[in-house]
Amino acid sequence: MVTGHDAPYYAKAQQAGHPVVHDLPKFDLDQYIANYRGRTRVDRLLLIGTTAPLLAPEALRAAVIEAKQGTDVGRYDAVLTAIREILPADPNAVPDSAWIDRTNKQVKAESDRLEMELKGYKNNLIKESIRMGYDDQGQHFHRIGDLINSVKAYGRMRDYCTTPSHVVIMNFRLINVSIDQGNWLAVQTNVQKLRSPGQPFAEAQRLTAKLSAAMGLALLASGNYREAALEFIETDPRMVQAKLDDPFDDEAFNEVMTPNDIAVYGGLCALAAMDRNELQNQVLENGKFRSYLELEPHIRRAIAFFVSSKYSACLSILESYRSDYLLDIHLQRHLGELYFQIRSKAIQQYFIPFSRVTFAALAVAFDTDEHTIEQELTRMVKRGHLDARIDLVDHVLLARIVDVRRKVHGNAIKMAEDYERTAHLRILRMEMINAGLEVTEKGKYGGNHTFDDVGVDPFHGVASAGNWLNENVGRSLRSGLRE
Repeated sequence: MVTGHDAPYYAKAQQAGHPVVHDLPKFDLDQYIANYRGRTRVDRLLLIGTTAPLLAPEALRAAVIEAKQGTDVGRYDAVLTAIREILPADPNAVPDSAWIDRTNKQVKAESDRLEMELKGYKNNLIKESIRMGYDDQGQHFHRIGDLINSVKAYGRMRDYCTTPSHVVIMNFRLINVSIDQGNWLAVQTNVQKLRSPGQPFAEAQRLTAKLSAAMGLALLASGNYREAALEFIETDPRMVQAKLDDPFDDEAFNEVMTPNDIAVYGGLCALAAMDRNELQNQVLENGKFRSYLELEPHIRRAIAFFVSSKYSACLSILESYRSDYLLDIHLQRHLGELYFQIRSKAIQQYFIPFSRVTFAALAVAFDTDEHTIEQELTRMVKRGHLDARIDLVDHVLLARIVDVRRKVHGNAIKMAEDYERTAHLRILRMEMINAGLEVTEKGKYGGNHTFDDVGVDPFHGVASAGNWLNENVGRSLRSGLRE
């Protein structure tokens, strides 16, 4: 019998560049997935099942059960495909044809009912009923996985919104669908609409935590880690008090992420994009973000170690949670780059006091081997993150020696030359005016024009003035001869 750990699927996935986690994460799968609700539960279970061989059986079976509790047949097919490849002998690998047929009939009947109701509302010309009809349609399409039609329904709903609260509801619906689509530009657009200072969206003020979290997630997905960190660390702490098991709690955003996720996303983005002073002032001393960091104390410790220049301890903490973060649906694609940027900053700070450091010393300081540190240094130098030279013969990292005295002298000479040239041009300008060489020309609409009026720059020297004189005076002489 082929188990998840022995499945050839993971060998093929690794060859294709897909991450495979062979170590058990620190979280318990049941407790972890219980913090979420909605479509993200299936997505997260499916990602864990296709990434972690040791958790695959439990995660994929739970994904099958979760998918069958909804009405998205396409998502059930995706889980079924994964479980057939990874656990072909599992009873859940056999399609439940009865459930598929029954669900398809229910979906069609519900779609027809909503369409008929909407037509009736349009015939009655009641704007509020039409708005609610499009809202119901959008939610229905979202539940069944038809995200394109869901966006269309919410877009048509816009013309029938009569109050600011209706606009807020519509935009939040679009934000949720866009996140499921991975349309991060649409997420940012809808967040900015609600944040627009000229719009009377007072209802959106109590949902600022969701707006910051959604914008931070969109910026993280776009690779803009600094801006993402600024959004996450300014997220209103009211979300921390949300009841995750209450679907009617407006403060909860666990159909997308939990407060723990905000702490992790914000902490990693800040470590990757901010310097030590910013980490101290904007993250550790931030009253808003402190509430989130208390949920993930290891992130707070990692940031504190980085600020204290204890880079090895910081990187050790992050490395111990690598398996957990690789199983996160939003972090997985960015974790390698985030970790590289954090390590790059640490190596830069470590190298500042030295003129040369051996690979062996760096390997000991950052708890790795010489071959890995050589690859990291090469990548950093190529990207311009480290201004140094690599000696591959002696395995030494050499700082570039800058002759400060020569640089200062060069800057002083250049400044003097610029001053001399500017003074010469100013004197030349004054002498031309004193000598009566300031030529004027009758304008097309009357009035006299000097060099300044016609766009001649007096600081470009005699050449520019001469060219202007040759062109304009020559034209006048030729006109006079023809007459």
